[in-house]
Amino acid sequence: MNIKSHIVQLAKYGFFGVIATLVHLLTAWAIIYFLSASVFVSNTFAFFTAFIFSYFFQTLYVFQTAFHFKKFLKFFLVQYGTFLFSYLFSDIFPIENSYLHTLLIVAIMPLITFVIHKFWTFK
Repeated sequence: MNIKSHIVQLAKYGFFGVIATLVHLLTAWAIIYFLSASVFVSNTFAFFTAFIFSYFFQTLYVFQTAFHFKKFLKFFLVQYGTFLFSYLFSDIFPIENSYLHTLLIVAIMPLITFVIHKFWTFK
């Protein structure tokens, strides 16, 4: 794979990542707003919603590979592990606003996941 291919792949990852992030944010914020759920509960449900969206588009359009249960499990481990890390890391900061707390969680995740997916999940 040449440098141009890596850049295109990273751009696609970023594009679908932004959409998945919006899915996560809107889902979490809706749950916080309408159900008065905690940050953890709302973000856990939002994570699973965005996870399905992300796995589908990352598999088909970014890494251009077939669906496979082993890749699905790897993708889940990376995404969920990163989600938990992001949640725990974000708790270091004293953020009272649930919406901003959620925004911090989803800002941390993409910084880690692309590299792991590229070199492990979809290798």
